Amino acid sequence: MGPPKKAKAKASASGSPKKKAKKSARKKAEPMTVDGEQSEPSNPAVWRPGLDEVGEDEELQYDPSTYDCMHTMSLDWPCLSFDILPDGLGGPRSAFPHSISIVAGTQAANARQNSIALLKLSNLGQGKHGEKAPKEDDSDDDMSESDEDEEGPPVMHLRQIGLSCGVNRVRAMPQQPGVVAAWGDNGQVSIWDMGMQLNEVTAADDERAQRGKPQRQEPRHVHRHSSECEGFALDWSRAAAGRLASGDCRKGIHVWDANEKGNWSRVCERQGHEDSVEDIQWSPVEGTVFASCSVDKTIRIWDTRGKPTPQLSVVAHAADVNVISWSAQSTFMLASGGDDGALRVWDLRMFGRDAAANEASFVANFTYHRGPVTSVEWCPAEATMLATSSADGQLAVWDLAVERDPEEEAALAAHMNAASPEDLPAQLLFVHLSQGEIKEAHWHPQIPGMLVTTAADGFTIFKPSNVP
Repeated sequence: MGPPKKAKAKASASGSPKKKAKKSARKKAEPMTVDGEQSEPSNPAVWRPGLDEVGEDEELQYDPSTYDCMHTMSLDWPCLSFDILPDGLGGPRSAFPHSISIVAGTQAANARQNSIALLKLSNLGQGKHGEKAPKEDDSDDDMSESDEDEEGPPVMHLRQIGLSCGVNRVRAMPQQPGVVAAWGDNGQVSIWDMGMQLNEVTAADDERAQRGKPQRQEPRHVHRHSSECEGFALDWSRAAAGRLASGDCRKGIHVWDANEKGNWSRVCERQGHEDSVEDIQWSPVEGTVFASCSVDKTIRIWDTRGKPTPQLSVVAHAADVNVISWSAQSTFMLASGGDDGALRVWDLRMFGRDAAANEASFVANFTYHRGPVTSVEWCPAEATMLATSSADGQLAVWDLAVERDPEEEAALAAHMNAASPEDLPAQLLFVHLSQGEIKEAHWHPQIPGMLVTTAADGFTIFKPSNVP
């Protein structure tokens, strides 16, 4: 994990410009009156959802300098799930404007209005966010509004495959991003070849938005779990190309592989959970090992080569375990989030070793969120950093290597944009408040620090300024 880091100097709880009257980062600073005279306003305070009230004379605002960029976009229907596709633009890359590609699955009001959508979002500039170096011929007075106009608006290219069901979860194969798996609410896991659509949006003119109508095509493969029950758990193996695992709401886990002809067949079936399987994560280095979590409050480790029972098991949370993430950099680390609002981090080398104390075998436990944790993911660029999203409307960025330094915080207090409450964990680097109930969040694998979230009101693409 590396040596501890000192706490970051910049307070960075933030909100959305479109909803600053409802969702925001800090209270507006008001001048203080002393003996009839107004003094200079104090530093604004961080607003904590569920804890702090907003007075009738107070306004919630966010500080644009806490982001390097932030953009929002939406489709015709909300998306519960999406995946970021690696592209051919290289990485790590940091120069603006950025371009990213996403695959998402919709949840429409009418089943036949659903689709799997493949998007390229280009010309993602900084706008009014971040600290930009002034041009030689610009004075400080002309920098406020001109930058966003010069960059031009973001451009979206969209291709869709029409479906007759809603999409609970969608994942793209890491080794072949045009191959996409979708868990439908009709009880089917389907695999789609979207290579043509990916090529079309990749080659599209970045200056002109394109939005194709949903196309109808047959999936490459359809797989049903027992009794046509639906599910949410779905993951491609990063170590074995074409290997997919899916878990259903009736405790079942199926693993299937692609053969040389590109057809899929079931390799094995696993039973061991006592309730719905909520998430699955393959080991980043072992092609036969995966983890699962469940409503039964446990995390279990499986090996497809062995017996149909789990190799390891631990009671992980006090409530349903919703999501897990297996670190690709520190491959012995696993993170989990539950209905209890807790983020827990596990060292698999010690996982469940003491059966009598297995509920306390985690290496880190944070209970910051005020609602169920809906997504957790390790940062691909920083081994000690991860992000969580929650039904409380917050996305939080964490760095496990940070430790609090009171002397440094006191020295820098005058320069901080907001005073951080002492009860916030030192490891909490950034809080993003732009949406309602965030369903999923992912880091971009090639743009360090960039995050994408989805909720009922659409997507947000942003990069915190204090995240490397």
